[in-house]
Amino acid sequence: MARKAISNDRYRLVGTYERLRKSLVERPDDGRLDKALSYWVLPTDRRLPIAFLDRPLRDLLSQPLDELMATPGVGQKKIIGFFDLLKRASKATSPDAPFGLSHDAKKQRPAPAASGFDASIVSESLWAQWCETVNRYGMGPEKLGRLAPTLQALPTVIWHSRLEEYADRSLADIRSLKTHGEKRVNAILEVFCTVHEALATATLQENVDVVIMPRFVPPLTRWLLETVGQPDLPPVDDLHQHIVKPMINQIKIDLGDQVAGLAAARLCLDENSPSVKQQAQTIGVTRARVYQLLEDCAKVMDVRWPEGRWLFAPLATRFGSSDPETIGLVHGIVDLFFPPQRDSSTVSEESRGDLAVR
Repeated sequence: MARKAISNDRYRLVGTYERLRKSLVERPDDGRLDKALSYWVLPTDRRLPIAFLDRPLRDLLSQPLDELMATPGVGQKKIIGFFDLLKRASKATSPDAPFGLSHDAKKQRPAPAASGFDASIVSESLWAQWCETVNRYGMGPEKLGRLAPTLQALPTVIWHSRLEEYADRSLADIRSLKTHGEKRVNAILEVFCTVHEALATATLQENVDVVIMPRFVPPLTRWLLETVGQPDLPPVDDLHQHIVKPMINQIKIDLGDQVAGLAAARLCLDENSPSVKQQAQTIGVTRARVYQLLEDCAKVMDVRWPEGRWLFAPLATRFGSSDPETIGLVHGIVDLFFPPQRDSSTVSEESRGDLAVR
């Protein structure tokens, strides 16, 4: 009875394999057979035949099932996983279409998990489509931190990494990189997904280009350019409305409520605004830590809006004789978000001085 059961199991496996092989081999050659088996893998897949993943479908399907099952480490459970990938490859409308998701660009973002963006269903095929969009629109030189939905999910060490550093790699290659754990890879995937969503339905025109940048940047840029052309610097209330408020909102998105609150308080510039010592006591940290948190605001703008430094420069020089409160706010904004570059020795000495004051 045991031998008969084994025989029946093998018969069913062979039958399934031959049906899947026929559905793939006998269809018009559209390139899917030249894709590696790993192209059809989702991160949530289990019991995969690891020995097969780097081999193209054409090579695998040229062998009978008995030879495939004779591969070391490939048993019946792994073969069933192999069949699942073959079914996925067979059902795809084309080798370049992301399987399992709608072709509507607005619906290609993976459904969010409880913690936010869900990268668990991003396949190699979907990743390849996102990379193709990045390359086609020349977005490779852009920095991850410039285009990330929030910098809180993106490790600081890759804020300035460019999309082109990942766009020519497979997902498997990225996951094999040192220091690229699940959190980092998920953050990178979300940036590429965001760029694809913004560009997938855009139509290139000869005299019109598509530019992606943080949403707070265009209105700020327009307002600053218009202001420089005016005879007088706008009042403090206007500066708070058109400059301080949107920049603080961006800090809230990228660094959280606590840092946004510290930054907003620093730009009050009145006798009731708290000192650094008072801010430190309020949140229960040292003054050195408050300075570090405030310095993060400049790091955000350095990747989000580096050109802002040059847009603010004319305000201080042209309107230097304006109302002291108004020009003081301008200098406060520049000092917080676009401080002058300092050499490492100066930073080290100041850091030691801050740490000495508790």
